[in-house]
Amino acid sequence: MDEQEDRIPAGAKVLVTGATGFTGARLVRRLAAQGCVVRAIARHTANAGALQDVPVQWFRGDVFDHAVVRAATAGVQYVFHVAAAYRVSGLPDDEYRRVHVTSTELLAEAALRQPDFRRFVHVSTVGVHGHVAQPPASEASPFNPGDIYQQTKAEAELWLHEFARGQGLPYAVIRPAAIYGPGDRRLLKIFKLAIQPFFILLGRSQGLYHLVHVEDLLQGLLLAAVHPAAQGEAFICGNPAAVTLERMGRIIAGALGRTCRVVRLPAWPVFLAADLCEAVCKPLHIAPPLYRRRVAFFTKDRSFDTRKIRDRLGFRPRYTDEEGLAMTARWYQEHHWL
Repeated sequence: MDEQEDRIPAGAKVLVTGATGFTGARLVRRLAAQGCVVRAIARHTANAGALQDVPVQWFRGDVFDHAVVRAATAGVQYVFHVAAAYRVSGLPDDEYRRVHVTSTELLAEAALRQPDFRRFVHVSTVGVHGHVAQPPASEASPFNPGDIYQQTKAEAELWLHEFARGQGLPYAVIRPAAIYGPGDRRLLKIFKLAIQPFFILLGRSQGLYHLVHVEDLLQGLLLAAVHPAAQGEAFICGNPAAVTLERMGRIIAGALGRTCRVVRLPAWPVFLAADLCEAVCKPLHIAPPLYRRRVAFFTKDRSFDTRKIRDRLGFRPRYTDEEGLAMTARWYQEHHWL
């Protein structure tokens, strides 16, 4: 598909959940620029200041609130379900389930009732595959979620597949790799580590990490909304290949004129310290300063086969890892985040 073919028709009514988040805000801006009539659901506490110059009809409230969903979906033709609770410290399991599962059920059921509905684009995660013993994983790899975030994202996606196929809801699923780009805070810690005097890595694994620049992800989401071959399918959206954490560190440091000095330490003592932190902090309802999942980030390989979205939808990433990481590092520096 060329650049024009991933466009939703001007004037179409589109609903975006998670519209004030890193990906959602950029999607709202892109849709508005293409002439869509954009609606958005955001919590009362969410800051929509970054979108104050964009024409958006806001529906304030929870994405799992029946009344909010009913009002926001009335007459829409497309839904992008981007909202997620991403491993928020202290968030109860029930809240993950409401944000991921209940919201998906309500939105899909409401979309089905709209007379001119075109497509429901559900944003899942490659995390539904959990730990991949033999990378790269593909869309056909089994689900193996490892925490409540991944578990509830998997539940939501599985429910949607069954519901949509049984009820005839037009839909597609995008499972993004690790999303990054200027303005992102989730991977900022890696950029900060890369410019330290020593870039500490744990264990001896390759430390494969699969990335997708946020602007490339937007292309994938829009293709999923309009491409005939996307109907009823799930797609892993990411760059053609994974990158190692060591390579990431060297790209980031090099972009800022620094030298990346890699030091590898054994992982088991850090895992032991993480277990101790969690054992002490959790009964006291204190967020542990170190926990097993954070340590495992450095010891697992996350690599995915992304040929399906390229072959079937014509997805072509604009940003290589080198270009995207360097650009993001310079943005962080210019905005004094590094």
